[in-house]
Amino acid sequence: MQFVVTAFDYEDALERRLEHREAHLNGLRAMAKQGTFISGGAMVNDQGKMIGSNVHVAFPDLAALQAWLDSDPFTVHNVWETTTIHEIKLLAID
Repeated sequence: MQFVVTAFDYEDALERRLEHREAHLNGLRAMAKQGTFISGGAMVNDQGKMIGSNVHVAFPDLAALQAWLDSDPFTVHNVWETTTIHEIKLLAID
């Protein structure tokens, strides 16, 4: 199953985001090798400040996605204040 996760940071989270960013990215790199991370990146405001994240991921079910989300450094270290999850079907153009 494919999902889009949109996560908005706490207003005061930029320092925590930067502190835990490498661990977060290393996790995504490992997920890419496993085929669970499809695409994503930071969301920024009009001033270019990172304010959240958006990822496309593939997991067998919602429970597996939630297990990843619960263990991600940005969740564990209170970077993300809110997250939304939607099942999607990404367009594949050959």
